[in-house]
Amino acid sequence: MLILVTGATGKVGQRFIGGLLDDPRFSKARIRALCHNRLCPENERVEAVRGSISDRGAVSNALAGVTHVVHLATCKETPEDVMDVTVKGLFWLLEGFRTSATARQFILIGGDAGIGHFFYRHEAPITEATPHQAYPGCYALSKVLEEVMLEQFQIQYGINGCCLRAPWIMEKDDFKFTLSFGDDVFGGPDWKTLVPRADSERYQREQTVPLLRDADGRPLKRNFVHVDDLVSAILASLDNPRARGQLFNICMDRPVDYGEVAAHLSRTRGLGAVDIPSQFHSNWMDNSKAKYLLEWRPVYDLEMLIDSAWGYVRLEEDPRIVWYPG
Repeated sequence: MLILVTGATGKVGQRFIGGLLDDPRFSKARIRALCHNRLCPENERVEAVRGSISDRGAVSNALAGVTHVVHLATCKETPEDVMDVTVKGLFWLLEGFRTSATARQFILIGGDAGIGHFFYRHEAPITEATPHQAYPGCYALSKVLEEVMLEQFQIQYGINGCCLRAPWIMEKDDFKFTLSFGDDVFGGPDWKTLVPRADSERYQREQTVPLLRDADGRPLKRNFVHVDDLVSAILASLDNPRARGQLFNICMDRPVDYGEVAAHLSRTRGLGAVDIPSQFHSNWMDNSKAKYLLEWRPVYDLEMLIDSAWGYVRLEEDPRIVWYPG
């Protein structure tokens, strides 16, 4: 087993490589990391090659002898790069994969941006049959195009593909910083822009958290997944015949409820909360299919997600860096 990993230096890529190397089921598997900006550390089972997936030659060379592809590389809201990476890059990967004599399985990590995230109202849980609905911006569009391209290659050429659709992926202290009223906020909404400046500065000092409300005025429900649970789903999909041709929602059993977050942080850490109205919509991703076919289960629930983020202590050699805009 020789696995080509794109996006190997990201939070999922690093954790996946470590998880695979530690898993006795894959003790003979090797990794080839296709790196663009940052290089992946090498060892006797991991080799790093530099190149862009938008370069057909680089992709062709990286695919030589590969049995599996785990495609993680993506762009956020970067219009000048997004089509080269997420459309052309995936196309070259799939073209090379379908003509390879050694290729056995292609795993794509998708995203809930392809079904609209919290921008659109859903009257029922979001399943794998929910139609694509990109929200405004190039990132969500790219996630739709990725899923559709993989699906069509499976139809056109019968390749063994699998898509794991993940919502917002958390690790370390990520979740804590998703709730910051400061410049260090991770992702969106950018809370400090939704309240007067003096209030945002006070909330930042006092570690007040936002209690985001949906368009109906209720605490918003939003889907997350911890990187460890996503990695366990990737490992459960590798060489699993029940994953062939499938799309799976990979998420927590229940969406994060901002009201429950505020209540837990008040009870356990004495933190205050402030209501933030919005026109976003609560939704609920259903992970039943992955549980049934992959026999996968997420470990993280709401309390574990919160407590692990607030309890995480960063070492000096592990600075908090966000590598992408948006």
